[in-house]
Amino acid sequence: MKGMAKVLLVCALAWTMCPPAAIAGPTLVFNMEDGHVLYADDPDVPWYPASLTKMMTAYLAFEAVRDGQALMGTRIIISRAARRQPPTKLGLAVGKHITLSEALRAIIIKSANDVSVAIAETLSGNEQAFIKQMNQKAAELGMMNTHFVNPHGLPATQQVTTARDMALLAQALLRDFPEHAPLFAQVEAKVGKRVLHTHNAIIVTYPGGDGIKTGYTCASGYNLVASATRNGNKIVAVLLGEKSGAARTVRATALLEHGFKYLDWKALYPTPRLENLPSNGLSRGIEPSEAMLTRYRDCKAPPPPPKTAKTKKKRKNRKYSKRRRRKN
Repeated sequence: MKGMAKVLLVCALAWTMCPPAAIAGPTLVFNMEDGHVLYADDPDVPWYPASLTKMMTAYLAFEAVRDGQALMGTRIIISRAARRQPPTKLGLAVGKHITLSEALRAIIIKSANDVSVAIAETLSGNEQAFIKQMNQKAAELGMMNTHFVNPHGLPATQQVTTARDMALLAQALLRDFPEHAPLFAQVEAKVGKRVLHTHNAIIVTYPGGDGIKTGYTCASGYNLVASATRNGNKIVAVLLGEKSGAARTVRATALLEHGFKYLDWKALYPTPRLENLPSNGLSRGIEPSEAMLTRYRDCKAPPPPPKTAKTKKKRKNRKYSKRRRRKN
């Protein structure tokens, strides 16, 4: 793992010689202390959040605990609906339960979809009521281009966000619930007999890396909200739509390096904050773009038939027949 960390850091440092031009999807880097934007590219282009959605699920759970509506020891029971969720999941049987504290570790570290539904049902009575709360909270936080239709981020055409909105959510999480920030920095955790391991390589490979959440679906690509702290300064980078997990880590490393490099320089000049960063005019409100829908449809299309020995033999015979026809 140390060898991989060195490789990723060297690759990223090569990118920090100049501002990190966009390679995949939207990106945004900001200073956690004051919300000043250090770098942004297409911050309001609509995108699928994938499991970054679970940051909002966690926010509402933290809020319920703070407001006395739940305890970290509250039982989160796995229903039939929760059990039916596809991976990634914890895989508990119907009727089994874990504590809210364990459930939060499961959705933050493991990105467990079944547990996300169980949290929603436990805290709000049913999943739809929880989703309504998610959208109300998004509006409160100024996430004007975000719409949730589920609590986990599994593929749905109307589950829409932007890099700016994910930055606003990350800022709210770390600002409003600093006591829970260590949850997002855990490399591994135990839930029952299961040991969960983080998908966020930044925590392991980047000096000062300390959170916060990954996400992936076919239509979204590899998403990440990553944070790092150096000399008391915390920077957060949001990147959407990378081509692989490794590319996501290298890109995040480059963005964070760029942020720390220009942090002091940016402080000398007026720079916009997250809430007043000028829009690039590409926002569509909470509607998915045609590009998003195309990616969604492409991911839903059935894959081509596998190449078997039989199909290879048929192709070979067809090529042989064509050659014979040419000779004749």
